[in-house]
Amino acid sequence: MNGQNRSAIKIGQRVKIVLKKDQRTGTLTEGTVANILTKSPSHPHGIKVKLSDGQVGRVKEIIG
Repeated sequence: MNGQNRSAIKIGQRVKIVLKKDQRTGTLTEGTVANILTKSPSHPHGIKVKLSDGQVGRVKEIIG
């Protein structure tokens, strides 16, 4: 499941995000959503979230 729709992402959910520093390589970082930062209902590059460990990136994959 991709992370382009805000409605599909819930706080506490496990996701894989791409960090700003990893955008060129596409390396994914796994974590738990703490905050949803994107206000619009969808975004072509993925909804921006903050993970529980403080990392910020765009959701590329929803786990589960």
